[in-house]
Amino acid sequence: MIVRLRQPRREVTVRGGRVAHRVLEDLGLAPAGHLIIRNGTLVPSDTMLDDDDVIEVRPVVSGG
Repeated sequence: MIVRLRQPRREVTVRGGRVAHRVLEDLGLAPAGHLIIRNGTLVPSDTMLDDDDVIEVRPVVSGG
C-alpha cells in the first residue's frame, strides 16, 4: 500500500493486511494524533487496510 505523509511530506510503500493504527505505529506515528484517509475517505483507526489501498496520513490540528 502507498502511505502519503504530510509532515514531513513523503510517500512510503508498506505491506497491507493490517489495521490502520498498526501501520501508523510501525511508521513511528501516534494513532491518536493522526487522521487516516483511505482512497479519499476518512476511516477509523481499526479499519483493515489492503495492499492496493492508498492512504494519506494527516496530523490532527486543533486550536482555539
